[in-house]
Amino acid sequence: MSFEVEGRLHRVFPTESRSEKFQTREFVLEVADGNYPQLIKFQAVQDRCSMLDRFNEGDQVKVSFDLRGREWNGKYLTNLNAWRMEGASGSGGNQRGGSENFPSDPFPEYKDAPMDSGNLDALPF
Repeated sequence: MSFEVEGRLHRVFPTESRSEKFQTREFVLEVADGNYPQLIKFQAVQDRCSMLDRFNEGDQVKVSFDLRGREWNGKYLTNLNAWRMEGASGSGGNQRGGSENFPSDPFPEYKDAPMDSGNLDALPF
């Protein structure tokens, strides 16, 4: 499930290495909701951690994210997994650099796929 939300970047935390090969970075977005703004925590993982480097706390941003949930020791956990962040439309915020490093479609084009080697039973990895 993919969602988008716009808000003010309230807090950005440092990148944390969870293991030798896995890193996460959390941030909090302030989203207007009537009289009481909501402070919503997101996480970015792996190479997406660096997308936060282009923004400052206080910037208006639009975040694309997925809902992730799992069970651990009888408890149910939910994560908002951010995979894209860009300056909010018309905000003019303090965004450093553009979004040229993160394409709007993170998946490669079919025409960029490697040529078939003729062995249909071979796995690509």
